[in-house]
Amino acid sequence: MPDSSVRAKLIGAVMDGAFEAPPWTAFLGQLRELTGADFATLMLRPPGRPYGEALSLFSGEGTRQSVDDVWTRYNVSLDILSDLELEEGRIYAFEELYPPRNPAHMAYYHEVVVANGITASRMIRLMEPAGVSGWLAISRRGADFGPDDDAIIATIAPILRGVLRFYVALEHERFTSTVTGDAMRRLHFGWMALDAKGHVVEHDPEAGSVFAQSGVLNKGPNGLLTVYPKALRQKIFEAIESLAANPQGRPRAFTLNQDPWLDMLLMSASHNRLSVHPRAAIVGYIHGDSWQATDRCEQLVQLFNLSRSEARLALAISRGMTITQAAESLGIKVETARKCTKLIYAKTGAGGLPDLVRIVMRSVLVLAPKD
Repeated sequence: MPDSSVRAKLIGAVMDGAFEAPPWTAFLGQLRELTGADFATLMLRPPGRPYGEALSLFSGEGTRQSVDDVWTRYNVSLDILSDLELEEGRIYAFEELYPPRNPAHMAYYHEVVVANGITASRMIRLMEPAGVSGWLAISRRGADFGPDDDAIIATIAPILRGVLRFYVALEHERFTSTVTGDAMRRLHFGWMALDAKGHVVEHDPEAGSVFAQSGVLNKGPNGLLTVYPKALRQKIFEAIESLAANPQGRPRAFTLNQDPWLDMLLMSASHNRLSVHPRAAIVGYIHGDSWQATDRCEQLVQLFNLSRSEARLALAISRGMTITQAAESLGIKVETARKCTKLIYAKTGAGGLPDLVRIVMRSVLVLAPKD
């Protein structure tokens, strides 16, 4: 068995491997060096998925491309490990693994095992609680592995199993975060974290786009949030100061721009902390419409067979105007606007004003491409 410092280094590599890309690169290299193996591999297969879709990690002689080539030609079509029925937690030796009992796998055996002169192997199967199966293997040319090598694998296997459980949960969160982030971007939602003085300490890419393109919000050279016009800036900074002083205070909403639409919600970071930045006191949620009013109206005309005047009225009402305000803005009588609104409800299927707002501003329509 290696001394305690070497074991600690190997265990550290197992734990850190979940954050590497590709994962467990350092661990496999250290395991190979420690056991004198020519090759070290770790394969991870999600539950119910074919072996060809497993994650194959490799350390040893040869290029990654050659390993992937073998994997593609053999493991996609042949479930090699399915014939082994390895007992979880038991260490298997070379003679228990090769030659394969299934004649269909002999080509793999000769090209990979025999051609590389592999005469010694150890393999152990790991089962992660969520159902992910893992196979850790070391192999080499020449003399067989000994009891010390078996002890290393036996020591590291339960640690790897525990870290694998964390890795599977982390990958699930990464996937969820990616899907959620993509939806947020498509819906043109962004966020920024502000300190108590209004400095932007963190933000997502969508908020960065707003800073670069909106002409309303920006991040100054010293990180201070800049807002145009000044009257709007004063209201926003009063809200920031109030929320920073009273984290239990009610969120504040602001309309930043009418065309294209841009609004923002400010709330205390303690309500829903998106940022781990220690200075974050306020979270600002930003939502915008990437369409200009004329483009959005044209979309409504095409989708719901609205007239252009109906589309303009529907958009105005959905963007926060009362019927009276919308009528004045469009230069029509209030009574005409009321009658027109009923036609809009009928054509769009809206059950009322809240439903119309949802259809025009908050539904999947905002995902529609411009091209």
